[in-house]
Amino acid sequence: MAKKSEIDKLLSKHEELTHSEDMDVESHVQRKEDQWFVNTLVIKGYDVPFRFRRKKQYKNLEGARVNLTYYPITEEVAGFPFEAMKVVRIKVS
Repeated sequence: MAKKSEIDKLLSKHEELTHSEDMDVESHVQRKEDQWFVNTLVIKGYDVPFRFRRKKQYKNLEGARVNLTYYPITEEVAGFPFEAMKVVRIKVS
């Protein structure tokens, strides 16, 4: 019996999660919010931003290829619903 990878365990535990590999980052923006750095990625071929938070600043990912594990969220911006993807795991491929 093959050992399950960390990603397989996450995906089987949370059915709303999606895992994509070798995604092309078009743009990467970081901003400080309280004690966190909020990172927003624009991925080639997607109309929604991918977001994640970290305590420390992250290296610039613009032009990089990444593996992402994420799920859809809806945020309210200026009173309007705004669709985004919440990243739970990111790794440069």
